Amino acid sequence: MTLDISSAPIASDTTDNAPPQATAEHVPGRQAVLLHDLTASLVVFLVAVPFSLGIALATGAPLTSGLVAAAVGGLVVGLLGGTPLQVSGPSAALTVITAGLITQFGWQVACAVTLVAGLLQLLLGSLRVARAALAVSPAIVHGMLAGVGLTIAIAQLHVVLGGSPQSSALTNLLALPGQLSGPHLPALAVGAVAIAILCGWPRLGRLSGSAGRVGGLLARVPAALVAVAAATWLSIGLGLSLARVELPAWSQHDLASAPSLTVLGQHWSILFAAVLTVTAVASVESLLSAVAVDRMAHGSSDLNRELRGQGAANVLSGLLGGLPVAGGAVRSTANIRAGAATRWSAVLHGLWVTLAALTLVGGLRRIPLAALAALVLVIGIQMVSFAHIRRVHRHREFPVYLVTVLGVVLLGVPLGVLMGGSVAVLLALCRLTRAHVDVSAEPDGSYLVSTHGPLTFAAVPRLSRALALIPSGARVTVAHDGSFLDHAAYEQVHSWRAGHQAGGGRVAVLTERHDDEVLDPDGTVRSGSSSGPHRCRAWTPWGGHHCIEQSDEDPHVRLLDGVRGFQQHTAPLVRHELARLAREGQTPSQLFLTCADSRLVTSMITNSGPGDLFTVRNVGNLVPAPYEPGATDDSVAAAVQYAVEVLEVRSITVCGHSGCGAMKALLDGVHERPGPPTPLARWLRNGRGSLARLKRAPAEFAGRPVVDLAEQLCITNVVQQLDQLLANPAVERRVNTGSLRLVGMYFDFATAQAYVLDREKGRFVSVSEEEHDERPVAA
Repeated sequence: MTLDISSAPIASDTTDNAPPQATAEHVPGRQAVLLHDLTASLVVFLVAVPFSLGIALATGAPLTSGLVAAAVGGLVVGLLGGTPLQVSGPSAALTVITAGLITQFGWQVACAVTLVAGLLQLLLGSLRVARAALAVSPAIVHGMLAGVGLTIAIAQLHVVLGGSPQSSALTNLLALPGQLSGPHLPALAVGAVAIAILCGWPRLGRLSGSAGRVGGLLARVPAALVAVAAATWLSIGLGLSLARVELPAWSQHDLASAPSLTVLGQHWSILFAAVLTVTAVASVESLLSAVAVDRMAHGSSDLNRELRGQGAANVLSGLLGGLPVAGGAVRSTANIRAGAATRWSAVLHGLWVTLAALTLVGGLRRIPLAALAALVLVIGIQMVSFAHIRRVHRHREFPVYLVTVLGVVLLGVPLGVLMGGSVAVLLALCRLTRAHVDVSAEPDGSYLVSTHGPLTFAAVPRLSRALALIPSGARVTVAHDGSFLDHAAYEQVHSWRAGHQAGGGRVAVLTERHDDEVLDPDGTVRSGSSSGPHRCRAWTPWGGHHCIEQSDEDPHVRLLDGVRGFQQHTAPLVRHELARLAREGQTPSQLFLTCADSRLVTSMITNSGPGDLFTVRNVGNLVPAPYEPGATDDSVAAAVQYAVEVLEVRSITVCGHSGCGAMKALLDGVHERPGPPTPLARWLRNGRGSLARLKRAPAEFAGRPVVDLAEQLCITNVVQQLDQLLANPAVERRVNTGSLRLVGMYFDFATAQAYVLDREKGRFVSVSEEEHDERPVAA
């Protein structure tokens, strides 16, 4: 696999001179290498060796080329790259392109293409254009990966069945029925064992009880290593006669060679296109993977340095006869989960690959080709991510994805990507000319005209028809969403406004920018009313009012200004729903218990609206336990009982957050200071159980270390409050019957990242698009 990208916000820009940041900066450098990087490098090495051999097999290149690419990727990119925890190696996304080059021009020319592509990456990195690669539509990237995955899966299925793949995916598909009718049974048996282990091995950690503990330990061993080792042992133990790895001696290893003048003269355009394709695919794959690594490890990459590191690796890999190198999510994810702290884990992994390639040649030659083909087949299938398909469909870009997949499978990567890009451009142009105009009658007899999307000349007929429906003399509010307004639409709105006002009507034109504002065709803003105390929208206090100094404004005035903004803009949109709730009463499905911190906006982080959440807020998101000495506050218990017994909510979420003042006060001992206790000190005594748990069993994150002791107490407090919730008889009864779910959540302000407690893992895992179908485990 290659990429693991979501539509979450892209990592922040960094300057080229900024040093890369490690994710475990609180661990001293030498100690981090000894305690974290050494172990992580061994884990990644065990993943990389079979993966590299499998990719080389899929391309038709010498199998040693995969080991060369893995070693160079680890050593060179590890030392020079801008993403410390990313691990680079042979690229699965370039499998089809490399295979085509080998078939048409030979292996040495393919190496030369890799070398020149590396030089081009070095140039692009020096020009600091790395972030331009992130402008590629995710639908095209995921479609390309899915198309490549299907292509290599279909090809390697022939090898698993004991045959040989053909030159194209279409030819392989047409030849598949004949191959299925007469498979080579020993190869099929070995491949089936490898596939079964690859699919079933990660599930060992999900077993329960003592079997789950043993399975959890076994699941830490890479599935790829177990699958290849088991298939090899089976083939040797049963004495099966089948094709095995043909690992040539290093003395016979071919290095890069420039194409002859004849070939260069006849096929220069094909070779030039191949260089551009390898450069683009390897760069986009590496940079998007770097962004994904940043999200997992909460790091900060220097993408231009990363691109230069990838370029240097490709120059050296091509020169030494290796496959194209790119950053990959499979190796990088394994690196992070194994506890890597600095870039030395990737460097050491490259060193182990080098030693293995020089000393374990005899053992590697015993591996059946069917086992490696099964590994690559599973990798290819996993490159078709259903999470990506759902995300692309949600963003209405599935046509781009589908065209890219079909184009890559049937016509190859360059033409497939070009077709997908063409469809993306057509969809963008179509959306630029699409506008929605809605006219609704308000309860007070006025009319609301809502326009959404860019109002261009193409939308003028629709706009004219909608405005003609409004009776003369009526009061009208025209609300534009603030997007583009061209000259034709501008003239239409203002000519109608003048005519309607001449007939005795009243017209207010509002935009997202400010009350009674209209955007002129030249981009300037005209206002039809006096400006208020600030020019930004009322519903932006959480974004900060940068138009004025905070100290210059009366907070009461600002609050009333926000209420007026709600009445003008939001009330017309939610009035119908609030009226329904007023008639039917509240029926929330969740109780959300969180801190009173002003930075935590529950509706924003949960994407919820009126009637969705029954919310309880207090200092420190505490749940006083009845067994706590001196516990006298029943307000939380009353709210919980009302939510569980009267509202019959189906889940209770306890949400903590970073930088919690209550947790810092607990660590400072505010609740134990001598003298008469203050109300705050008495309340904080409800957190003593969290302090005790911090010493006994502190909570952890699954994908990153805690920042400091205060953050560890914040997440430990969430776990403790879930336990104290169970002391409420109503909660305990519903949980035991399975009708109530308890969920732990933590929100990090600095990264705008939410984490959910995974009870099976016993750790907090980040909430990402890829995980949105996984339900939190009930207490």
